[in-house]
Amino acid sequence: MPKVKLRYFIIRVIMIIMFGIIAFTLFDLQVIDGEKNNEYVNNKLVTNIVATAPRGEILDRYGKPLVTNKVGYSIIMQDVGNDDEQINAVLGTLLDIMYSTGCTFYDELPICEYPYEFTFTDENGDGSSADERAEWFEKNPYLGKGIEANMSADEIMNALADIYKIDGSYDVNTQRKMISIRYAAKLRGMSATVSYTIADDISVETVTQIKERQSEITGISIVNSYVREYTNPGIATHLLGRTGKINSDEYASYSDLGYGINDVIGKQGIEKWAESYLRGKDGTIGTAQDDDVEASIITEPVPGDYVITTLDIELQKVAEESLESTIKTIQQGDSDGKGTDCDAGAVVVLDVNTGDTLAMASYPTYDMSTFDEDYSTLLEDSATPLVNRAVAGLYSPGSTFKPLTAIAAIQSGNLTVNEVINDEGVYRYYDSYQPVCWIWSEYGTTHGRQNVTQAIENSCNYFFYEVGRRTGIDTLDEYAAKFGLGEYTEIELPEEASGHMASPEYKKEVENNVTSSDWYGGDTLQAAIGQSYSLFTPVQLANYAATIANGGTRYKVNLIKSIRSSVDGSVVKTTEPTVEEYIDISDDALDAIKDGMKKVVDDGSASSIFSNYEIQIGGKTGTAQVGNGSNNAIFIAYAPFDDPEIAVAVVLEHGVKGTNAGYVAKDIFDYYFELNEEASPSPSATDAAEEE
Repeated sequence: MPKVKLRYFIIRVIMIIMFGIIAFTLFDLQVIDGEKNNEYVNNKLVTNIVATAPRGEILDRYGKPLVTNKVGYSIIMQDVGNDDEQINAVLGTLLDIMYSTGCTFYDELPICEYPYEFTFTDENGDGSSADERAEWFEKNPYLGKGIEANMSADEIMNALADIYKIDGSYDVNTQRKMISIRYAAKLRGMSATVSYTIADDISVETVTQIKERQSEITGISIVNSYVREYTNPGIATHLLGRTGKINSDEYASYSDLGYGINDVIGKQGIEKWAESYLRGKDGTIGTAQDDDVEASIITEPVPGDYVITTLDIELQKVAEESLESTIKTIQQGDSDGKGTDCDAGAVVVLDVNTGDTLAMASYPTYDMSTFDEDYSTLLEDSATPLVNRAVAGLYSPGSTFKPLTAIAAIQSGNLTVNEVINDEGVYRYYDSYQPVCWIWSEYGTTHGRQNVTQAIENSCNYFFYEVGRRTGIDTLDEYAAKFGLGEYTEIELPEEASGHMASPEYKKEVENNVTSSDWYGGDTLQAAIGQSYSLFTPVQLANYAATIANGGTRYKVNLIKSIRSSVDGSVVKTTEPTVEEYIDISDDALDAIKDGMKKVVDDGSASSIFSNYEIQIGGKTGTAQVGNGSNNAIFIAYAPFDDPEIAVAVVLEHGVKGTNAGYVAKDIFDYYFELNEEASPSPSATDAAEEE
């Protein structure tokens, strides 16, 4: 055989032998010892678990921390190839540990402990939990696979127990807990690489026991985590907001941004608005799934940015304490028994020269540090403590709207500063509708001859009926928009409502069988005195007062001062004062309106509160009729009168009369201007008579 052919022959033989060895090795690994090797690989498998980055902190305007993080421990579960029987045994052991140490888990199953009943709650506030129930069934991963939409709670529990092969060796409450954990893990896509968080912020005792019994609970790990901590529990709750596990609807929006189905996100308030800043960059942890689970960080997480608010936390405390104490005092009732239904309210304090929110309180409130435990109670509370009334509560402004009516009338040429209108008690311009001045209905008398300053001081309805009729609803609507009433203030709170100014279009929208032509003269008269269809938020009323105070410049309302990097402290974003509207108000008109507001507190309805006060302020009380129960109380004010710094708006639901809201404003002025005043007198039935 030629040498060349011999060489090729030898090479072919060698290649055949090598391929044979490889084939035999693969056969041995996959067939002969396949089961043993597969078990070995599973036991030694290294996976990456997300190392959650701490959220950024939230601070007040002076750098005082409001929301921080504390390091805690979380229990996570991963799919390590256990069968149903093994998973159930692991969970049974884990639940024994958690029960003995008082540790609770994330319970997302809307079925209570035995005897089983549904626990769906009306989360969207439509008066029924039927839609929440329907949605749960619609998104149930076992629908048509053991679960049917018409099943009872008991039938569902039996079906899930069959699906997860949970037998009767476990008591019914343990079965329910196991089903809850397994169901949530299924919903949140638990796998070998995606972990499910069973519990957060667990005790050291729980950690210790889990570590000691690690060999019994394969697939369960302990990882470090971060828990939101509130430095002033119960203060500024509605503003700071809350965090929570992402739900399926939210995940649909956030998944493209890199979020996982188990992530925690901002749900309300600043936590929600600033989610993209507060969220850090997660790292990864390598875990070896062996008899003894060990974790080591592969990539360090990067904390989220710091959010610095415009709030003065000490002023915020004063606002919240005064709001609550004033409401509780009014609840005792006046001499006529009115006010016992006063159970809610809001107050807003703004910097008149920047639009910064210095304080904003809503009552009733709640403690975010116990939110999970209190959630069901809060949701069912008829006083709706979860609602941030300062930005989402809608209220008729009552007589606090009268300064705007005056400005609109003067600037549109329908009233002069010195014009006098005689209050005749009953306004008889229309044959079919003849409203009366509040002083006529209460005392059978009139205010007599009134110019605009006197009409604001005395809150003369007759004067503003006439002025409103002349001006017309279109011009009133135009000026309401200029002052931001019925318009978003653009404050950095997702919950903000726009409200609305009375108008023919809005009447058509809310009234059945009404056209825009069905707007009557009487509708305009009521709108001119702050009634009719006008509903505004307290933050809008505060910004309206601030705009009058500074001479006609309406600012965007700010709650965020700046955002800074947690890595190097550099500025990520800063908020500068932003002018939304310059309102043309003549000096004569402005002086006349502001003089009237000065007289309200010097000699008018609020004089009982501010008599001999150390600084001069301007203000306006309002009492709004609300259909059922006591009237709402409203007060807007600014100070100091000659060089305004802050504006305040207070609304007390069923607070009887506007004067009562003035007590909250006084407490705020006392603190802000460091006045050595004695404690504010309590709301009293003997206060000056109040307009409607």
